[in-house]
Amino acid sequence: MINALAVLVVTAAGFAYVNERIIRLPLTIGVAAIALACSIVLIACESLQITSLQDPISRWLSSLDFSRLLLDGMLSFLLFAGALQIDGRKLQQYAWQVGFLAVISTALSAAFIGCATYWILRETGVHLPFTYCLVFGSVVAPTDAVAVLGALRRARIPSNVETAIAGESLFNDGVGIVLFAIFAQFATANEMPSLMSIGTHFLREACGGLLLGVALGGALFVLMRGIDHYQVEVLLTVAAVIGGYAVAEDIGVSGPLAMVVAGMLVGNIAREHAMSKTTKANIDTFWELIDGALNAVLFTLIGLEAIAMHAVLRAWISIPATILAVLAARVLTVGLPVALMNRTFQLPAKTAPLLVWAGLRGGISVALALSLPAGPEREIVLLLTYGNVIFSTFAQGLSVEWFAKMTYKHVDEQML
Repeated sequence: MINALAVLVVTAAGFAYVNERIIRLPLTIGVAAIALACSIVLIACESLQITSLQDPISRWLSSLDFSRLLLDGMLSFLLFAGALQIDGRKLQQYAWQVGFLAVISTALSAAFIGCATYWILRETGVHLPFTYCLVFGSVVAPTDAVAVLGALRRARIPSNVETAIAGESLFNDGVGIVLFAIFAQFATANEMPSLMSIGTHFLREACGGLLLGVALGGALFVLMRGIDHYQVEVLLTVAAVIGGYAVAEDIGVSGPLAMVVAGMLVGNIAREHAMSKTTKANIDTFWELIDGALNAVLFTLIGLEAIAMHAVLRAWISIPATILAVLAARVLTVGLPVALMNRTFQLPAKTAPLLVWAGLRGGISVALALSLPAGPEREIVLLLTYGNVIFSTFAQGLSVEWFAKMTYKHVDEQML
């Protein structure tokens, strides 16, 4: 495992260097593009019987266990780092809007995508049980905070819009993972969930995660207020992330939601009342470094995972239709409510199209699909998920900054 991780980190660093020197794309998109290109070349060489590297690399990827590496390792750090940068006061002003987008819209989107996917696959002659279609919906319905936050940093958009998009992407990761756990359990048990069981499971995980996050953030605040030693304070944040996520797993509550809440409390209350200027600067530098490095590793893995894709040809043909279904779900559950209730949402005009296009999917979706039990259903869900993530990374990821600039080209500078 150590050797596999060493190879991964070296590969990610090499891809990041090549991107910075030659390609000059945004870091995450650049390393994903290079990794994907390498995967395609290796697959082509294998097909032409030029090399036989595909199987060894597939075994190496399996030894890394992408799903566990991300969900039990990297995700907690990435969400905490992203939440540190959220302005709590602005988020409080848009609390119900973020809650609507993160909870209601995500749940409705998962259901719509699941139903649409079931119809699409049936029409193309691919058999996938309805429960697994709902699993696919829960996998791709939430936006990926890692991808979204990276794109937002490069675009000048009104601060309230940035708060709404960033808040939604951070919280709906936790909601999506809870929905995935529910649907995956019933998919493997071959029985449909009752509304009561779904509601009970959701409330336990979501509310428990939020409460644990408050407890972690409060404990960090108390501890950091009692000292002024930036090395120790940085170490405390690392301990809270690792230990807090482990506790969440043990007691059966949402670790991602706990990390988001804890990060926001540290980034706002603790930053304002418990940190010196030196501590603030070092904590920001440390977590920005962690965020950038893990992003490079994550998107390198996303690109390389193309080697592990195995599914019937008809499932490949279904990918474009599912991409359209995912975009349609985003329009219906996010764009339409915001457009029809623009004043209620208190967001600038023209925000709805940007909210739709900024719904990027990333590594969390792939990791969730990989965590399903081995079998033909897993291969189909994984393939459809990967197709949507690749489209999102390149088509949406490369254009969302331009889209945002065009949308708010003449926006009042005071709103930025």
